[in-house]
Amino acid sequence: MRDNGFDDIFNRRTVLGLGLAALAAAAVPGCSKSSSADGNSTTTANPDDPKAIAADAYVFGYPLVLMDVTRVAAGGSNRFMHAQNLPTSGDRSVVRMNLDTLYSSAWLDLGPEPMVLQVPAMPGGRYWLMQIMDAWSNTAHDPGSTNPQLADQRSGPPFTYVLTGPGWTGTLPDGLTHLPVPTPTAWLIGRIQVNGEDDLPAVHLLQRQLKLMPLSTWTAGTPVTQDSLPRPQGDPPPEQVAAMDAKTFFKRMCAVLAANPAAPADNPMLTRIAALGITPGGNADAQPDDLLAAAVKDAQHRIVTYKDPEAKDVNGWKYATNLGSYGIDYLLRANVAFTALGATLARDALYPTIAEDAAENGSPRRFRLKFPAGQLPPAAAFWSLTAYTADSYLVENDADIYSVGHAVPAVPGPDGSVELAIQHDDPGPAVPKGNWLPIPDAGRFSLTLRLYAPTQEALDGTWRPPGLTTVPAS
Repeated sequence: MRDNGFDDIFNRRTVLGLGLAALAAAAVPGCSKSSSADGNSTTTANPDDPKAIAADAYVFGYPLVLMDVTRVAAGGSNRFMHAQNLPTSGDRSVVRMNLDTLYSSAWLDLGPEPMVLQVPAMPGGRYWLMQIMDAWSNTAHDPGSTNPQLADQRSGPPFTYVLTGPGWTGTLPDGLTHLPVPTPTAWLIGRIQVNGEDDLPAVHLLQRQLKLMPLSTWTAGTPVTQDSLPRPQGDPPPEQVAAMDAKTFFKRMCAVLAANPAAPADNPMLTRIAALGITPGGNADAQPDDLLAAAVKDAQHRIVTYKDPEAKDVNGWKYATNLGSYGIDYLLRANVAFTALGATLARDALYPTIAEDAAENGSPRRFRLKFPAGQLPPAAAFWSLTAYTADSYLVENDADIYSVGHAVPAVPGPDGSVELAIQHDDPGPAVPKGNWLPIPDAGRFSLTLRLYAPTQEALDGTWRPPGLTTVPAS
């Protein structure tokens, strides 16, 4: 989850300040190769060198270890942590916050028994998404408002799901939609649309109506009341992972691998890294410290600088449509875990991002973003545009405007087009409320255009986001 409260020691805000868009912005190191269309995994060029094997093992296991450290930091399993407030420019704990949804997340332990999740009715067509990731950061399921994914002609709301771990057998009660997860550890990231500050009480009520309980409790009809878990404290998980020495990292990886097995498609990689003792329940203690340390340094460089060959750059907007489920593309999976742990599938949300300089020769610049009539961002739910500073925080401004297009809809002109004024100073009464997005008066800034439940024309490139234009200085 990009705004999950965690920043990391590799300085993501600088190196990868564009969030998901940075997947298209970095150079590809010559020592690695990316997954190709025929399904080849991402590995180093040398198949036998121990350092190369250890580097591949780090890339392969990085999401698994980061997910596990994040799980421990959450402080509990099978309980929700509900976000309560909308962010402002004063918030500094989380980068690239959105003002469109409130999160309700929970780590699930599916080992003892299945867990039941119930989502209440969302009045007014409110967007919601319940993303369920396995321990390797792959999205296993994504029921939501546009596709509740109900089985056997079941109807709703409420929408009731049962999540089972690998190897589970049994009979499920009627009325439950079965969502099998390939690992006993899962991360549920729920998102519920919020329409500004005045809408917060309504969303809080919906959060309280979310139900999460063991299957036996559901079957027994036992009432369950759970307080929200507190926000995680302590060192951010990415910092904890980055601070691990190589042997500590690989020991943690081996332990988690024993509890959360890799997919069958990963068998060639498991065979490769087993040569170093990196196996379920094993360790790499027999390997030289300097070799492992050099391998980890190389792997971290590859993760940070990886370039997604399928990323798009359209009129300056950078985004990717191949995130959320990674197969054997281990570098892409690790890079996304590093930049945006919890990234959704593109069909659930799309995040084109663009960066520019707010000033030129010491003078603030004025930008315009114009959508022709009938060419607003195509989303089955809604869209928004948010501005960020060079450090990926919301832009401080006297009007307290951080995002447009959603809570306060943009106003079309006489010809049906929608033009947004993107500038530091108030453009005056000629620009309707909802059409002005403040940016800094100097320095770099970026814009993220969020499409919730994007339509096919957004996913296949038929719709193209327009480029930014500048207004000449007067």
